[in-house]
Amino acid sequence: MMQGSMVALVTPMTAAGELDWTSLHNLVEWHIEKGTHAIVAMGTTGESATLSVQEHMAVVKSVVDQVNGRIPVIAGTGANSTSEAVELTLEAKNAGVDACLSVTPYYNKPTQEGLFLHHQHIAQNVALPQLLYNVPGRTGVDMLPETVERLALVNNIIGIKEATGDIDRARRLIENTADDFLILSGDDETAVEMMLLGGKGEISVTANVAPAEVSQLCELAIAGKANEARALNDRLMPLHSAMFVESNPIPVKWCVAEMGLMQHGQRLPMTLLSEEQQPVVRKALKDAGIL
Repeated sequence: MMQGSMVALVTPMTAAGELDWTSLHNLVEWHIEKGTHAIVAMGTTGESATLSVQEHMAVVKSVVDQVNGRIPVIAGTGANSTSEAVELTLEAKNAGVDACLSVTPYYNKPTQEGLFLHHQHIAQNVALPQLLYNVPGRTGVDMLPETVERLALVNNIIGIKEATGDIDRARRLIENTADDFLILSGDDETAVEMMLLGGKGEISVTANVAPAEVSQLCELAIAGKANEARALNDRLMPLHSAMFVESNPIPVKWCVAEMGLMQHGQRLPMTLLSEEQQPVVRKALKDAGIL
């Protein structure tokens, strides 16, 4: 079973916005060394929206080949076109990923029935374990618990990244789905509480800069060691918050670059972290013991 700290991996780029393959290689090795339990390539944090399909799949294939089975690799394959999502998911399967992460269709704002049929269609057409991804703050559509509960009965759909941060919703999903259906947090600030309720881990932005700490945090919370998990989370909380002072992945990419792990590089419409916010994020890094 996939569980624990699953890093929503940033995609390193040069100052000119070209893909930085050397830094990607180094980041993957660093995460494995630091105890990250799984890598999510080409999710929101990986800037999937600004890469071409060819680049998207090249990054996924590079990560899969380098990891070489040491930890699970999950590929972001969501799209607001159902047929495109099927194509991306099939490409990811052929690249050798362990699972895919399929975000709710953005911008279209489908009905709950449309969401059900979209994800059911992908699962029925690609024989690959699939994680749903609900992040209404980015997509403009919220997949409600009753829809998730229906989809949990579909073959190949093995869990959900629930990024609303709503603990009551997480509790309902944990109670109303099978024990082997993975409820994963997509919100670093509330992930510990979700895991203490029975969630199986988190797909984390903070893990990009504090992989060992987030890995330990997940292990403690999944084991039910509430006091230890909450104490560590309290130390990381300013860092969790700092990752979202501007749109993700602007702050986290700035952090990873400041740590010397890659260059400052992104593509429009993403920009470099503003000078106003840089001292705020730097202080959070220092307070967490990262810098």
